[in-house]
Amino acid sequence: MAQELAKAKVKVLDGRNKGQELEVIFNPTEYSLEIANSFQEAAPPGLSNPIIQFVNGQTQVLTMDLLFDTYTDGQGADVSVRTKAFAEMLEIDGTFHAPPRVEFKWGVFSFKAVVEKLSQRFTMFLSNGTPVRATLNVTFKQFRSLPEQLEQPRRNSADKTKRRVFTSDDSLWHLAFREFREPKYWRLIARRNGIDDPFSIEPGDALVVPPFEEIETQDAAK
Repeated sequence: MAQELAKAKVKVLDGRNKGQELEVIFNPTEYSLEIANSFQEAAPPGLSNPIIQFVNGQTQVLTMDLLFDTYTDGQGADVSVRTKAFAEMLEIDGTFHAPPRVEFKWGVFSFKAVVEKLSQRFTMFLSNGTPVRATLNVTFKQFRSLPEQLEQPRRNSADKTKRRVFTSDDSLWHLAFREFREPKYWRLIARRNGIDDPFSIEPGDALVVPPFEEIETQDAAK
């Protein structure tokens, strides 16, 4: 038994058009999902190469081309009427002074976002100039509220006191970077272990790495 073809849809999640679903005429032939992180270089003294520090994750971006053809399927109706509904998703909603959030859904794939950018290219017309074929290039930028992001558990394991064995090619700033993604916290690790001279540590020495919450507290108290 053949499966029913799932149609791609865009649903408006809030604002004056909340709940409205816009169905594409033809499913996209492909889409692109861009995921990136932001890093910063730090150059501790005495090292030949800088240390790459993670700063934050960047917003995921979904892009695709959507084909609208009312000449083949639509009795030659003005295709701009269909594409206008998608363009309206960029308009500022008066209730919260921003464009609405939307959800792109196609089968099992779901992506909550705002429409960052949309371009319309009309490529076929009737003899009277009515456009009957258009391609929309749409860019969705992922939208996640602050509460949604805070609900995620920490992905690192720096929430408990740990013991780390020092190696011959190690340093306190390397250790701080591995544990907390910040070389500057080497002083707090040194203080916790009663170390006055960071170069006095010998290979094989065991160091206590404080929990992340303690690092945050001491850092905020400065």
